[in-house]
Amino acid sequence: MLRRLYDWTLRLAGHRHAVWWLFVLAVAEASFFPIPIEALLLPMMFAAPRRCWRLAAIATLGSVLGGAIGYAIGAVFFDSIGAPLLSHFAGIDPATVAVGNDARLFFDTVVTPIAGFFGISLEYAAYTADAGFIGGMIVAAGGFTPLPFKVVTIAAGFGQLDFGIFLAASLASRGLRFAIEAGLLHWFGPPIRSFIERRLALVAGLSFLALVAALVILKWLW
Repeated sequence: MLRRLYDWTLRLAGHRHAVWWLFVLAVAEASFFPIPIEALLLPMMFAAPRRCWRLAAIATLGSVLGGAIGYAIGAVFFDSIGAPLLSHFAGIDPATVAVGNDARLFFDTVVTPIAGFFGISLEYAAYTADAGFIGGMIVAAGGFTPLPFKVVTIAAGFGQLDFGIFLAASLASRGLRFAIEAGLLHWFGPPIRSFIERRLALVAGLSFLALVAALVILKWLW
């Protein structure tokens, strides 16, 4: 089933309305669609390198809009839609999801695995002491980890993360990820394709860590 869906997504790259499909699937991928948007975005970038920045911007806008929809699912429709999606995409026991409180569920489902991906150990008390800043950084980091972004958006809505912080972090996360893809193709051309497909996570992760360091320094200076 997933393979057929993936192949269908790839075929859309050649559709005459591929740009519209890119926006629609970017929205869907951030809230419920199981196939990463790169399955459509990268072939479109490779086919039209001069349009890569425009395609990155379209994917970013669609992904942020989809993130807002995912946030609404978590905040308003959690029991009927959000909990089943988290159970499916995050592998969480439905019973655990059903009894979880908002902030703790966000911490266990999103904060802990993303922090762990970057080798950071974080206690719940430390998170609640600065939930806005840490939650925003975690959402921003979500675009550079194997955890599906839809899990981040839904759990953030249920966890009542400040919506303004959520949107800003989503824009930074998805915008930086897609900009890295566009930039690599723009500066190095089609020969970089295999590197992007195999090493994107590493490059994106290092870029995100640089962004985190800058933000931490700014917060400390402020």
